[in-house]
Amino acid sequence: MSQTRPQLAHLTAALNELKERGTYFKLRVLDGEQGPVSVYDGREVINLASNNYLGLCDHPKLKEAALKATEKYGVGSGAVRTIAGTMKIHLELEEKIAAFKNVEACVVFQSGFTANAGTVSSILGKEDFILSDELNHASIIDGARLSRAKIKVFRHKDVAHCEELLQEVQNEPGRKLVITDGVFSMDGDIGPVDKLADLAEKYGAIMMVDDAHASGVLGRNGRGSIDHFHCHGRVDVQVGTLSKAIGALGGYVCGSRDLIEYLYHRARPFLFSTSHPPSVAATCIAAFDLLESEPERIERLWENTHYFKQQLTSAGFDVGGKTTPASETPITPIIIGEGKLTMEFSKALFEAGVLATGIAFPTVPEGKARVRTIVSSEHTKAQLDRALEILTGTAKRMGIL
Repeated sequence: MSQTRPQLAHLTAALNELKERGTYFKLRVLDGEQGPVSVYDGREVINLASNNYLGLCDHPKLKEAALKATEKYGVGSGAVRTIAGTMKIHLELEEKIAAFKNVEACVVFQSGFTANAGTVSSILGKEDFILSDELNHASIIDGARLSRAKIKVFRHKDVAHCEELLQEVQNEPGRKLVITDGVFSMDGDIGPVDKLADLAEKYGAIMMVDDAHASGVLGRNGRGSIDHFHCHGRVDVQVGTLSKAIGALGGYVCGSRDLIEYLYHRARPFLFSTSHPPSVAATCIAAFDLLESEPERIERLWENTHYFKQQLTSAGFDVGGKTTPASETPITPIIIGEGKLTMEFSKALFEAGVLATGIAFPTVPEGKARVRTIVSSEHTKAQLDRALEILTGTAKRMGIL
């Protein structure tokens, strides 16, 4: 093995610091399908770490759609969308999403991250203002920075603070954009989309929502936070993902036809990245069909969520609402606080048969490290009960409970 060149010695030092703090981790390797019970690193575990909310990652209809599309169209598109890589199946997917979200048009990106970053950075410039929730996703933050707009951060879900900031900049030249997550990915609480939309209308601001963790979870048949709050027609930019509840890969932006046409011309991830393989597009189309035809999946998701939260709370775990926001969705953090203890707890859970990932600084603030759990529609009550038994027993042995 070659030694680290001195030019990269600072990276080795940073990794050593993580090891000393106890927050260094190695990637767990999945062997087989992503399911409620999965095999990671050769060990069968109850999977409480996946974003596969509705169990669509291995659904037979999605597999069938992927295979048929591969046989018909091949394995790749061969180009970026604006040169030669727009296939009919890409347009079919975008039309499917637009109809599902009740908007004029949609464009699909390679990931939810690029959808967020590419959109914010392309529709705003340095003379504009962004008003962003302090706990918004990293892709929103990166897009805001790339836009070079002036960034104003309001306290988490604090609508009054957002209005104060809007009042400060209302007479400044430039556009104003209010942006929030529909569901916040680390705490599992729901953004005040309706109230922020009221503010956007009052002050003439653009309203944007990242619905990555809300699509497939909130609203009718999983239509997301805009549907949940009855805000159709009041949110200018809706961002979503195809990588979580939809079970595949990619991101998308929904809105007016002019917004989408503009992104065709200016969104850098769209302009400079090869489009989705046709198998992925076909898989996503099949997934949206399932959201319409099998609403019972979402019902099971929420039944499991309510049961799991109740049992964790009864056992004495802190699942938010004390030093962190209270979870309102299947994302249920178990707040530990100290980063090293959190990682040790996560490792002990894995060895006992539960995959629940430890998350520490800088992903979450110092002192608010947590094991982040997500149940799916496909977990059985027996699996959840066994997971709860392992969680409780391990926490007691480690002095967490």
